[in-house]
Amino acid sequence: MTMEWIGTGLFALAVLHTFSTKFFDHLSHVKPAHAGIFHLLGEVEVVFGFWAMVLFGAFVAMQGKPAALHYVDGLNFTEPLFVFAIMVVAASRAVLQVSRSLVALLARLLPMPQSTAYFFVTLSLVPLLGSFITEPAAMTLAALILRDGYYAQPISNRLKYAALGVLFVNVSIGGVMTPYAAPPVLMVANTWGWDIGFMMSHFGWRAAIAVVVNAGVLALLFRRELGALTFSTSDDATPRVPGPLVFWHLALLAGVVVFAHDAPVFLGLLLLFLAVAEAYPQHQNKLLLREALLVAFFLAGLVVLGGLQRWWLQPLLTQMSPDQVYFGATALTAITDNAALTYLGSLVEGLSDEFKYALVAGAVTGGGLTVIANAPNPAGFSILRSRFDEESISPLGLLVAALGPTAVAIVCFWFLP
Repeated sequence: MTMEWIGTGLFALAVLHTFSTKFFDHLSHVKPAHAGIFHLLGEVEVVFGFWAMVLFGAFVAMQGKPAALHYVDGLNFTEPLFVFAIMVVAASRAVLQVSRSLVALLARLLPMPQSTAYFFVTLSLVPLLGSFITEPAAMTLAALILRDGYYAQPISNRLKYAALGVLFVNVSIGGVMTPYAAPPVLMVANTWGWDIGFMMSHFGWRAAIAVVVNAGVLALLFRRELGALTFSTSDDATPRVPGPLVFWHLALLAGVVVFAHDAPVFLGLLLLFLAVAEAYPQHQNKLLLREALLVAFFLAGLVVLGGLQRWWLQPLLTQMSPDQVYFGATALTAITDNAALTYLGSLVEGLSDEFKYALVAGAVTGGGLTVIANAPNPAGFSILRSRFDEESISPLGLLVAALGPTAVAIVCFWFLP
């Protein structure tokens, strides 16, 4: 029990640290003599990995190396490895070329300025696409499109944060049409027998309504600023990737998705992708290796610290009514990974169908409130942070920006008949 208390204390410190990263980033600019350490402490992707290493050191000091290794060996790091692989492959020029072409095609069908239509489709279609290519892939694609098409231009901070909040919420709820794409659904689908028919009928249509409303309201509110942007759906300076190479990249992406639970397989496919990228560098952007590694480090740290939170999370959840579970899970997700919440629920026997729905719906509803709430969030954070002031995203700014889209998700998932 001692290690559980220490683990919970360090987990609380890590959560507080995530809300203090902008402060450390600021110090790195005003205290140049110690800029290195302050910049490191200001990297939100480093936070949970850093405190997980502190926990491991405490484990070794108090219970010895064998006990510490036994704890770590009992954890499952497949999800951090998968997010690393899917981020690298999904950010390839070929996959982005196909994604941008699809978004541009649909944007041209909408009766509004192209810059506004493209923005709306990016924040609605791409998150819903996450139900099929996985949420981390959808987050990577949408964040890259926003970074290169909008955040690279002189847009207001209000629009930057508003778009970030909608992106995180929409990706969190947009992956629930299938039982394998969203981490919190993935944790319970097999145990509870939820197939694609169940997901579509109970979650999918509600998610689609919320995603479209969130993206539509945002595009409407910022229509003047979006309409004034210099915008092009293609980059003439970037050569097109040949058809056969595009097909090969899409096949590798599909393989990584299909074998998402089998680390040896999807890591092998990642190595094959890296070999192809090395063979055809003229058809490849700079690989997203650094960002993907930082995100994987963040998630791995969350797994290590989260493994000692069961003692208080599980009793808290099981003592609630379905109403309390839904809103409790929405709130708790802001301070812990939503997949961890649903995984703990899957360990409890005899839960009612209403309780199960409330737990998962609440977990995905709150998945956009903070960077730690949903596994793909660190990926979007890592890709977009360079476009914010001092290359830092305020956790409080993200929380405020996500409140409105989260409220729309609450209406759709809990109040629609």
